[in-house]
This record gives sequence, C-alpha cells and structure tokens, in this order.
Amino acid sequence: MDINDAFRSLNVGLPEDILRRKLYGDFEGAVRLIDRRLSRTDLPQGLRDCMRVQREMMLRTPPDYPFTRDEALALARKHTPDFTEAEFDQRVDDGRIGWIYLHGEPRYFARFFETLCKVEPELACRAGIRPKGLESDPKGDRLDRCRRIMRETGRMALRVRIRATVRLNDDLFTPGMFLRAHLPLPAACEQQSAIAIEELSPGGIPAPEDAEQRTVCWEGAWRENPEFTVVYSYVHTARYHDLTLPACAPPLTEEELAPCLAEESPHIVFTPYLRALTRQLAGGAGDQLEKARRIYDFITLHMKYTFMPAYFGLENIAENCARNFTGDCGVFALLFITLCRCAGVPAQWQSGLAAEPDFCGGHDWARFYVPEHGWLYADPSYGISAVRAKSEARRRFYFGNLDPYRMAANRRFQAPFTASKAHWRADPYDNQVGELETAERGFTYGEFVLTKEVLLCEEL
Repeated sequence: MDINDAFRSLNVGLPEDILRRKLYGDFEGAVRLIDRRLSRTDLPQGLRDCMRVQREMMLRTPPDYPFTRDEALALARKHTPDFTEAEFDQRVDDGRIGWIYLHGEPRYFARFFETLCKVEPELACRAGIRPKGLESDPKGDRLDRCRRIMRETGRMALRVRIRATVRLNDDLFTPGMFLRAHLPLPAACEQQSAIAIEELSPGGIPAPEDAEQRTVCWEGAWRENPEFTVVYSYVHTARYHDLTLPACAPPLTEEELAPCLAEESPHIVFTPYLRALTRQLAGGAGDQLEKARRIYDFITLHMKYTFMPAYFGLENIAENCARNFTGDCGVFALLFITLCRCAGVPAQWQSGLAAEPDFCGGHDWARFYVPEHGWLYADPSYGISAVRAKSEARRRFYFGNLDPYRMAANRRFQAPFTASKAHWRADPYDNQVGELETAERGFTYGEFVLTKEVLLCEEL
C-alpha cells in the first residue's frame, strides 16, 4: 500500500482531546498524544490512517505560518511603508490574510502579502510589484487576443518547449545517498499532441503518455548531488466551444462516466452542506449545461482568490472553500468538480502548468461533460481573475473553454505515480512541479529546489 493512500481516511477526524490541542496550535502535544494512540493494537485502521496523516500535517504546518502580527506588519511595510494596522486587521477580518494559532498566538501565512498584491492592483501599485502571469494581468490583452482568434478560427495552437529541474538542497545531501525524483511530463489528452522528450539528465524513465499523473522518474545512489533535468516539447491546441450553438458529440456510456460522478475521499465528498448547496444552485435547472453554469457562476461571482498553504495540510478542501469563499486555482476546481458531481454532472480534474512566453507556473482546472457538447472545460480561477479585471466576456469564456497557454500533466486528482512513491509526497494529491525522496523519507518543498522555464512558445 502506498502510504499516501492513508489520506483517504482523513475525514475520519481526530479524537477530541487531540483536536483541541491542534486548534490551539499545540502541535507538539497533539503529536505526543497521537504517538501514544498509535501504539495501541486495537485502533481501527481508518482512525490509525487518519492520525498518521494528521501527525505529518502538524509537523509540516508551522513553516507555512511563520509571522507574528508585528513581523507580518513589518513585511508589508517593507514594500509599502504607509501600510496601516487598520488595513492589516481589515484584511484579516475579510479572510484575505490567512492565519492559525501556534501555542495560542496568531501566526500569519507566509505568502499573505503576495496574495494581496495579486488580487489588489492598487496595493501592488503602492508596493511597486507587478504580479506575474496572464491570470494576474488586469488588461488581459494576450487572453483577449486568444479569445478573439479562437472565436474567429475555431482554435488556437501553440508549440511549447519547457525545461524543468529538481535538486536536493546541498546541506541535505551526503555522497552515496539514494534519491528518487519525479518531474511532471505532458500527457496525451484531447488538447496535446506531438509530445517529445528532448533531454533527460541523468537518464530517467518516463511514464506512459496516458498515465493519470505523468512523470519522469529517476532513482539511484549518487556520489555527487545531481540536478535532475528534463526538456520536453508538445503542441497544445485549444478548440473553441460555442455553447449557444447545437453540437454533436459522441455519447459516452454510464460505465465510462461513472468515475467522474463518484465521491473521492477526503476532498470530493458530498457532505450535507454541499448537497444542500447543490440543490440551491442546480435545483430547477433545465439541463446539465445549466447546472454546471450555475455552479461556475456561484464560484466566480462570489469568491476571492488567495494563495494557499501546501495542500498536504488542508482538510475538506471543497467544503471549506464553500464555507470560506476563498481559495486558489485547485481549491476552486475541486469545489466545481464536487458540486458538479453532486448535481449529476460528470466532472474531472486536469492540471499541470500555465506555460506562457514569459511565465511558467503550476495551475489546476476542470473538465465537465454534457451530452449535447461532450467534454468541456471550466477554469474558475481565471473566471475570478476576469471578475477582478471587470471583464464579463472573459469570465464567460472560461466556462466551456480554455486558452492554449497550458501544459496538462494530470487528469485525476489524488492519482498515484506509475513509479510509486515509497514515502509521503510533498503534494499527495497533485503534481505540478515535482517530488523528491530518499530511502528513508520524502522531502518537503523547502528541502529541494525546483525550476521551470518556457524555452519556446510559438503560435502555429
């Protein structure tokens, strides 16, 4: 059994005395109690798996929340000297600055100021910061041009070449150490063709193109600390779907669609709240397309983008998003998928990279199926950015369509790698950037260096 399968029992929940310590931020006390419980032989397997996962989550959580209130204010004022305490407190109250208790004291999210600059153009201007990526561009010139080309010609295609690397921090490497590394690769899917692996160093074994989470894997003992490198190219073709016109798509069978309608613990779960929300949103909808549209509208018109801590430490992702009205691309995609499935609309995960001429970053989105059109796409995160930019046309585009500035590596949330991991993954659900482990344990993101670079992005 892959140890990461234990996450499927996360919803079992912690015993109350351990949970109280966790909520207070007494992670050491909570871990001590977990270790005592795990020593019992009569512990049900589901509870045992849950506590093993929770133990690791608590060990990994504090680095995501490093700042006291004074330190967080000092960071904001380093970039924006006139940033006031009232501004800070207001954003905390609005849910724009994430925090937890650590030994009863509020500690603030490491990327809080980066989030504020991404979603508040006025603050970014005050700080002299220009967020990267098309999603953060309030003008959206490149995306608007993309939409125009797709409407006029029916498609837009790009040839893309990317170099990615992963390397263990030097202070953690010892000569002769065994290392197993993974980096994502473009997978065969509707949008991608002409996939080629142009460079692998040192060596490496690619997974099949149809892998649910496709990677290249290296493993061995190394005398010197290696930099694992892959260069790959592919053609990404985005086709335009005009949802106002009738379409003729090959029908899929109930058996083919069943996996895209099912719950997948711990995050794609039809809780009582999400069932009630689904009835409120989709009740009375005339067809599957209208159900999905109402769900997309609910997310994009009412929710706010925030950077999130590592998914390893998150619980009940879809339901918490529906409670908190905040999230990032993957959180919004999971909520969309969960509500669609709950409403009887088949939906599935897709993720990889946003691959632009001058930017490369991890990104997640969704696919959903309606009989009259077949598989369509939804990117709630880009829809929310369009709302920030006051572009209703762009928001509507990302219900049914995607731009071609993508690299799709994964088509299922929480899928195992072809070459399985022996230890905890840095991200047990998705794979946008890579993984690294030794014979004894898996490494967290702060323990290895990742790079991603778009070498070529040309229109065809």
